[in-house]
Formats: sequence, structure tokens, C-alpha cells
Amino acid sequence: MYLPLPWMDKKLIDNEIKAYLDEKVLLYNNPNFIESDPISIPHRYDVKEDIEIAGFLAATISWGNRKSIVKNGHRMLDLLGDSPYDFVISHNAGQLKSALKAQICRYYYPGNNHPPILVRQYF
Repeated sequence: MYLPLPWMDKKLIDNEIKAYLDEKVLLYNNPNFIESDPISIPHRYDVKEDIEIAGFLAATISWGNRKSIVKNGHRMLDLLGDSPYDFVISHNAGQLKSALKAQICRYYYPGNNHPPILVRQYF
């Protein structure tokens, strides 16, 4: 894509942009794509708060191989149970200790920094 110049036909450019975006919607906005993409991680949930936390956590490990990201993202969320939001809001020290013992991916392992949302401070 390119920036339109004053002498270019704006309607033609708008049509090209729309066609391009429509093509991308067909490619990405379907279950076959979502299943193998990191966006599948927040798609596990229906509650807004769970979706937000799942999306945030998935984003913390979303670089590199998509297959690994999906696998590790689901592994991370399995540690939090059926509701990531409930875990973040109401976990106890034992649950947190148990979650932090797990190796989530090669970047988050016991003794290293885990995603910040798992390490909630007690006041």
C-alpha cells in the first residue's frame, strides 16, 4: 500500500484498500486460521476479563514459532484453571507457588521472571 498523492484518484485508492482489507478478513477471520494462531488462546474464554488476561499473557510469549506460542500459551493458562481472572484476583500463596514452579516456555521457567500478571503483590 502507498500514500495517495494529490493527483491520484481517491476513489480508486479507497477501492483498492477495501479490496485488500476484504481479502485479509477472509484469510484471518475464520476458524481454520484461529485454531493454529496465538489468538486461539483468548478464544478459549467467554468472559471479558478472562479474555483480556488470556490475551495479555499470550502476548508476553508471542514471538517466534506460532506452534510453540499456542502450545505454551495453553499450558500457561491451564495453570490458572477455568478462569484466569479468578486466579489473578483470588489466588493464595500456595496456588501462586505451584504455578510459578511450572516451566511455561523457555523464557519463563522456575527461578526466572514469570509473566507479571502471575506475580501479584500482596499488600
